[in-house]
Amino acid sequence: MAYNVLIVEDQDIPRELFEIYIKTSGMFNHLLSITSASAAMSVCRNNKVDLILMDVMTELDRSGLDAAEEIKQQFPQIKIIIVTSMPEYSWLSRAKSIGIDSFWYKDGQKEGLMDVMERTMAGEHIYPDETPLIRIGNATNHEFTERELDVLKELTTGDTNAEIAERLFISVATVKSHIQHLMEKTGFKTRTELVSEARGLGIVIKSRREEK
Repeated sequence: MAYNVLIVEDQDIPRELFEIYIKTSGMFNHLLSITSASAAMSVCRNNKVDLILMDVMTELDRSGLDAAEEIKQQFPQIKIIIVTSMPEYSWLSRAKSIGIDSFWYKDGQKEGLMDVMERTMAGEHIYPDETPLIRIGNATNHEFTERELDVLKELTTGDTNAEIAERLFISVATVKSHIQHLMEKTGFKTRTELVSEARGLGIVIKSRREEK
């Protein structure tokens, strides 16, 4: 008996590729494709869903990670694989903390995704060792410390150093030090340029949930 798969993906090309992979697999059945994670819970309540391929950034600004956490709480037996092309540093750790079964970066290779799907249904938890390597200025995202990335994410809000310090429970001087290190590593001259590049490359993405 084939496993029923729900696809939550708002981009046409990857969604269509996932559908083709599933329909030609023999092991999986394409149940439904939706473009926003906001509808995923309803699908799970009204259908037998065995596996969800869940993008993180979906239509209506709904986070796939938030939806996946809610689904896992009510339907722990449903397997969920987070699929994303964005290198946001915090998503891997959050996915693990909320009990997501596996995590896959989109690379367009059928064998990679199908292998992860089959192993996930067999009870394995498949996670990459690290985020994709992205060059930003004179550095790469792997050269930043986690605390530097925390500060960089907060910089995308446009808040002051004092506001960032209060939110991260560190001193203003420490915030300034992290920003200086980021500027030195990347070679950018202004924090606006730094933030613009980091956000555009998907290295830091602040969700609506984090802004609350």
